[in-house]
Amino acid sequence: MIGLCLFLIHCGASREVLSISDQERKAFDATEGDTVRIANEETEYEIIIIDPGFYTWLNSIARPEGYYSQSFLENRNILMVMEWNRRVLQPGQFNPNLYELQIDYKSEIDYGYEVNYKLYNYFIYFQRKYNQRLGPFLPRI
Repeated sequence: MIGLCLFLIHCGASREVLSISDQERKAFDATEGDTVRIANEETEYEIIIIDPGFYTWLNSIARPEGYYSQSFLENRNILMVMEWNRRVLQPGQFNPNLYELQIDYKSEIDYGYEVNYKLYNYFIYFQRKYNQRLGPFLPRI
């Protein structure tokens, strides 16, 4: 029993370090505001992201549109939105300056590819820039 406990503690202590390129670091260090509007007029759904560097990162670092399937993006977005919203509701445990507003994302609604693509990539950008983890997967590019 003791050997098993030590093994679990040891496994939990190891962390993989993300590799951030100079180009990505420049996007993270941007101070000028980027505003990205994510919308689907049919579902009347809109997210506005005001995070300096995201637009640059999206257009220069992120995988291009079409790289991921819509179902992949939806599945990852569901997990990350749940974790994001959990953190919004716990401002004493998580930085309220990072997690300000809940995201109303419903799995039964088809938001379309563009909304899912940009939301997913914002989550990747956010996790890499602020060294956060919104799910069980490493935020890789």
